[in-house]
Order: sequence, then C-alpha cells, then structure tokens
Amino acid sequence: MSNEKKNFLYSLISLDDFKALMGIDDRDDKIVRFCLVTSTLTIEQYCKRRFLKKIRNEKLDMRNENSFYLALREYPVIKIISVRDEKGVTIDSEFYRLIPDYGIEDDIPCSIEFNPLEKIFRWKVIEVVYWAGYAHNKVPADLASACMELAAWNLNRYKGKRIGIAGSIRKDGDRLEMAMPLQVRELLEPYRRKTI
Repeated sequence: MSNEKKNFLYSLISLDDFKALMGIDDRDDKIVRFCLVTSTLTIEQYCKRRFLKKIRNEKLDMRNENSFYLALREYPVIKIISVRDEKGVTIDSEFYRLIPDYGIEDDIPCSIEFNPLEKIFRWKVIEVVYWAGYAHNKVPADLASACMELAAWNLNRYKGKRIGIAGSIRKDGDRLEMAMPLQVRELLEPYRRKTI
C-alpha cells in the first residue's frame, strides 16, 4: 500500500496543518483524526452536499419538459468522464456541453446542456460519470477554517474542556450542547445547498 493511501484522511484540512496550527503532538493523532473526519462529515451533512474530490455517477431523467438542460447534483464539476444512454452506449461530447465550462472553480452548480437539434428524444435516461468536488490542496480557505474550528471545538469537548455549552437546560438539569458553533455556521452559509 502506498504511503499516500495509508495516510489518506477524509478531511477538509490536513492532519499536519491542523496539528501545527493547534500545537498538538503525535500522541493525540488518533483523536485528532477522529475529530477531523467527524467535522468534515458534519459539515457535509449541514451543507447537504459533498466537498472532497471524487468520481460521481448520476442518472438523469430525459423525459421531463426541459430535458435539454439537466442539472448535476454535485459541484464544482472538474471533468465529465462519460455520458451514456440507458443501454450503456456512449454519447459523443459533440451532443452536449457543460455549463459553466471546465476550468471554472466557482462554487456553483453545473448543468449539462444537450444540443436541441439532435434527436435526443430517443434517450430516456442519461448516465453521467464525472469528477466533482475540491482537491485536498484546493479547499477554499473559509471551508478549511470551518473544519479547523469545528475539529478544535470537538477536540476540546472530548478532552474535557467542554467548550461550547449552550444556555438551555433540560428538565433533569443537564445542559444542552450546540451541534455546531455559530462562527462555523456563518463560515458555511455560502456553501449550503439551497433547496426550494
């Protein structure tokens, strides 16, 4: 197994960067890894989307009224790998284009636009395979900061410093804790998937 795969961590900030910024030594690696991965997954759940670069496989229904213009679920889209019809036949790239085009690193959803002059009504379902998300070294600074703050907050809670206690009190007298600090939620607001 390569060293890179062995040290892979599903996190918006690297283990080494987090330890350097927080002044943590190697004895706490296990709990720090747990806090970083948990923070990344919590952020993705809060924002209702995935952030780290990965191959996505999506089936799009071509039978709706606006079937020439179909939105992809994950973003930013890095590259379309393949587009196939329901029989698995590859659809040539001259029949479609990505909007916005490749190279745009803005955090906005992308769509595939099919050429309306082509007889695409023969396609009912389109399968799109594409790369989407941020590479580990290209995560936006505010997203990485949110992960760092949430991981530090969780680390302090696990080590018994109990930072982030909310003011509400349960009937049995125990205090309720916030799921996520306010400053982290503010950093994440531009990245949340908007649903209508």
